[in-house]
Amino acid sequence: MPRDLSQDVAKVEAALLPQEMASTAHPVLIVMSGLPGSGKSYLSQRLADQLSAVIIEADRVRKTLFPRPTYDAQESALVHRTCQEVMRRLLRKGVRVVFDATNLVEFQREILYSLAERCDAGLLIVRTVAPEQTVRERLEHRREAAEAASDADWRVYRRMSRRQQKISRTHLCIDTSDDIDEAVRKVMRAVRRCGRA
Repeated sequence: MPRDLSQDVAKVEAALLPQEMASTAHPVLIVMSGLPGSGKSYLSQRLADQLSAVIIEADRVRKTLFPRPTYDAQESALVHRTCQEVMRRLLRKGVRVVFDATNLVEFQREILYSLAERCDAGLLIVRTVAPEQTVRERLEHRREAAEAASDADWRVYRRMSRRQQKISRTHLCIDTSDDIDEAVRKVMRAVRRCGRA
């Protein structure tokens, strides 16, 4: 029996969205892109705090829908469709959204570009990077942390690094091993430039 997208969306909204969300006349979709351990989630949290934005974290959505995920193509497609619908609803309400996912493949990002356009939302793409040694240490630390949403390890990082595609749109590239406060300021300046802060 096929899954009901509306039920999956309702489940995610009930489990992961805050009770109160700030809205604005100028919503923005910040699309994070980067390999596991590159600092996407930490930077996403910092940005959400600064912007009063809601984070849609693909790993948490996956674990909400699939407590024992298989990471197969069908499951991943459903997770992304659910994320897209939740984000569409939020952007239509004027909520600023940070989409925390690897977003490594351009055709998947194109769906997000179109989503922002259809919702009349600003769009900012942020690619996160970090030196491999830093990534290895982060992934090892994450593996030891029971509350981590991501199951990615070094092997997954290496496999995904071969699939990463060039971003076709103007975007920021943030090395998260550098000063994170300056990185947040850089992203905030970009949000203001697109008239959305």
